[in-house]
Amino acid sequence: MTNETLLIGLAGVFVSAAPILFAVIGETFSERAGVINLSLNGTILLSAMASFAVAVETNNLLAGFLTGALVGALVAAVVAFSSISLKLSQVAIGFVLAITCRDLAYFLGNGYMGAMGPRLGLLPIPGLGDLPIVGTLFFRHDLLTYLSFFLIFAAWAYIFRTRPGLMLRGIGEKPASAFVRGADVKRLRYLYVIAGGALIGLAGPMYSLSVKAGWKGTISGLDGIGWIALAITIFGGWNPLRAAFGAYLFAILQWLGLVLQPVLPGIPSQVLQVAPFPLMILTLLLVNIGDTEWVARMLAALPETTRHRLENLIRTLQAKPPASLGTPFESD
Repeated sequence: MTNETLLIGLAGVFVSAAPILFAVIGETFSERAGVINLSLNGTILLSAMASFAVAVETNNLLAGFLTGALVGALVAAVVAFSSISLKLSQVAIGFVLAITCRDLAYFLGNGYMGAMGPRLGLLPIPGLGDLPIVGTLFFRHDLLTYLSFFLIFAAWAYIFRTRPGLMLRGIGEKPASAFVRGADVKRLRYLYVIAGGALIGLAGPMYSLSVKAGWKGTISGLDGIGWIALAITIFGGWNPLRAAFGAYLFAILQWLGLVLQPVLPGIPSQVLQVAPFPLMILTLLLVNIGDTEWVARMLAALPETTRHRLENLIRTLQAKPPASLGTPFESD
């Protein structure tokens, strides 16, 4: 593999991680507000199909992306109404919506399978795109990949460095205390769930109008991405910076699957293609086993220096969800 090929491959990691980043950060906002939106997988599929269909019919990329955001916002609004106003099970509602939206995408998208449509083009930054190494890696992407870089730091700064972000964390951790301090908890939860849903919805057209241009139904390769985004949200500890690391890790694993195919001809290509999914789940498991009794026993048997290092590593990786995540708020 030449250096140029390696650089192009690594640049592709940022592109393929961008839709996942939008979905993960959208879910982070929702869960920071205390509401679990499990509809991601179906939302991404439905928004990918709907945005592609609109872009084909109008020959307008902006209309396609706005459609994706609208689909995500509408699905999230159903989650918000069901869980905040009706106080139904957030897990049940999200799971039902994930399946319903997925099936709707496959059914309604039959007429657009294999159709030709517009595709988001590259937008190299003049001057910076010609820089050695960093130019290829960071400055020869499309607009939404650039926005994904910005979104990581903007979301982190909003959540952890602004007063509205403090209120957001408050309604997810201690909504009763936030209410006493004047926060309209239910209204804010509606706002963040729907806004997060719009970000999740943008992940769909980022696939069908850019990364995996077109709509190919069940062979689009998008089924399962939403569940990975949910796993990365947990892996990221509801922190956009850690979530970005998880998204890029998953994209790197996918890229390695392609790179290793010619190197390991004895392994079926299907194994390498699906390997990132169980590996990401395994990583999530390792992040969340630090408090278990059997891990404590294993650590106790290690030499003191090794034990302290592993304990520090586990402590760094561990993250606790917002205390009121999934719990309806009663203001009376």
